Amino acid sequence: MGLFSLTHEIAMDLGTANTIIIHNGNIVVDEPSVVALDRRTDKLLAVGEQARQMHGKTHENIRTIRPLRDGVIADFYACEQMMRGMIKMAMPKNSWFSSSLRMVISIPSGSTEVEIRAVRDSAEHAGGRDVYLIYEPMAAAIGIGLDVEAPEGNMVVDIGGGSTEIAVISLGGIVSNKSIRIAGDDLTADIQEYMRRQHNIRVGERTAELIKINAGSALTELENPPEDYIVRGPNQMTALPMEVPVSYQEIAHCIEKSISKIETAVLAALEQTPPELYADIVKNGIWLAGGGALLRGLDKRLTDKINIKFHIADEPLLAVAKGTGVALKNIDKFSFLIR
Repeated sequence: MGLFSLTHEIAMDLGTANTIIIHNGNIVVDEPSVVALDRRTDKLLAVGEQARQMHGKTHENIRTIRPLRDGVIADFYACEQMMRGMIKMAMPKNSWFSSSLRMVISIPSGSTEVEIRAVRDSAEHAGGRDVYLIYEPMAAAIGIGLDVEAPEGNMVVDIGGGSTEIAVISLGGIVSNKSIRIAGDDLTADIQEYMRRQHNIRVGERTAELIKINAGSALTELENPPEDYIVRGPNQMTALPMEVPVSYQEIAHCIEKSISKIETAVLAALEQTPPELYADIVKNGIWLAGGGALLRGLDKRLTDKINIKFHIADEPLLAVAKGTGVALKNIDKFSFLIR
């Protein structure tokens, strides 16, 4: 290693909705996974929150892209630019010498070889010298604080933006897993479709996301119901402005189908689980992580449906990132990291 080179170590939770980077044990970047590029030159204009604010508001010379869809890279070039931009944000401002990067990146457990290759190539093009990959449910389990190397079954359901990862973990490996491409983005799309069909009002992705956060629910009866959320937008027929109050019961009905698919996937993963591990899961309960875990009443609904206690992780949005950070510190110890 040369005198003026330094190895920086970063852990990255490369998510469909948000990307989180941990450096020196601290979260240094927590930004939406969006980039803005110049249409003519393909030059990077903005990344993260700055690009998200442009989303849906650009003129013809600027395009905003979400490079990941369903948990995997959909736009290779945009993803590489996003990773470069976010790594730049994460690095100390005074690092004037050349630095090589050692990275651990979380990926969906249902990733194909091609998708894994795409993540690795993007990371290497963005400056990664040593790139390790870890499956998201494994990272989530570590982030929650479970002992993944114990001879005991633990089940994690990680509901992200693009995919829901369900895995049974024991002895440092994934025993059975199910990865479905139904997650937060699908709930947002359900809400957009419902508003258009039911209230005759057009809403964009960002507004639908706000409806989900403020009035989203997996149950039609809640102990502490949220207030109705006021939605403003154009009437589809007349294009005149409209104001519509939306209740949590309406949202519970419109996302019912997607939530049912997640329930079915959890049951399918439990069916594949060996009986000894199944007994451990019944005793320990099932852990919910990812942004979807924040949906009101989801833990209660799943507990009632499956008859196993569901727990929400302390910081569900950060569980995968924290676990990826722990894996970075223990690269030599953890055998389940993909090199």
